[in-house]
Amino acid sequence: MIKMIHSYWAYLAILLLIIAVINAIIGLTQNKKFSAKDLRISLFTLIVMHIQLLIGLGWYFMSPAYKVLKASGMGVTMKDSALRLLAVEHPLMMLLAIIFITIGWSKHKKQTTDKGKFKTITIFYGLALLFVLSRIPWTQWF
Repeated sequence: MIKMIHSYWAYLAILLLIIAVINAIIGLTQNKKFSAKDLRISLFTLIVMHIQLLIGLGWYFMSPAYKVLKASGMGVTMKDSALRLLAVEHPLMMLLAIIFITIGWSKHKKQTTDKGKFKTITIFYGLALLFVLSRIPWTQWF
């Protein structure tokens, strides 16, 4: 059940992350004013991604990949690419993505210009999007 929730919530999380990055790029390139709409898009993305992290952590410690890692050790896990993706790479990269989003959110609030706010969101949320897309277990997702 938790794996299903984690998978379906991921659609929302990725969609919002894509929207936030595109919105920030448009705001940056068109020299727009950073409005309440832009703030909400970034904030909702932050919230949804953190909820996804909590769901993912719940699933991770119940997952077969974690059980194999715990029983067999890191050496066995690292030799199996599919197991390594699920037990090590995916959780690590998603955690890094959340860290980048959180840093981006915090840093954008300190910016004094609209361009600075959009630039900060573009960089940090964009890196997070790359991390997320690079380590989704695509074969199991569809």
